[in-house]
Amino acid sequence: MGLGAILVSSFIVGLSGAMMPGGLLIVNINETIKRGLLGGVLAITGHALTELLVVGGLALGLGSVLGQPLIVGAIAIIGGALLAWMAVGTAKTSRTAELAITDKPGASAGELSSGSRLGSMTAGILATISNPYWILWWTSVGATYVAMAMEQGSAALGAFYIGHIASDYGWYFLISLALVTGKRLISQRVYRGLLLVGSIFLGFLAVYFIWSGASLLINL
Repeated sequence: MGLGAILVSSFIVGLSGAMMPGGLLIVNINETIKRGLLGGVLAITGHALTELLVVGGLALGLGSVLGQPLIVGAIAIIGGALLAWMAVGTAKTSRTAELAITDKPGASAGELSSGSRLGSMTAGILATISNPYWILWWTSVGATYVAMAMEQGSAALGAFYIGHIASDYGWYFLISLALVTGKRLISQRVYRGLLLVGSIFLGFLAVYFIWSGASLLINL
């Protein structure tokens, strides 16, 4: 998988996950309502910093096992299986998903004190690490991406992280902007369509991960 493919695929996979309702969405909405657009952005920044630490930790930990096809192959198959499960779940959700956003405007960015900014970031961090699904994702799908990226060097690892985080910032900024302006920026039909497209992409990527992992194990 080349640099461009890693960047684009990590963005789409990240977007598929970000669009699913969860604790981070609730925190993003709450922080935006209380502290404005910047509050929502800072909450996602807390999430992004947490994931930066995870990527760094995985890269350091995987560095010693990348020469072992058995380990990388097993991780890839587990990651592919989780992606397949995500694809089915996302496809089912796309039938009835509702993007409910309160129209209550948030505070202006100027009202944010340094303590409030730290509070928004902390809320994003806590919402991230308290999600067991997030831990499962990073120990399987995330670990697979990091392993594949490391085979191509630090540039590929950076491309993966940038693509993944860009999806979070893009989606949650859209939610925060909708809250602040009081406007619906995306229709329910478009939202469900995006989820369905994402589920199809996840399915293809699951096959790729499982195929790659199986190829490594077969060639042992």
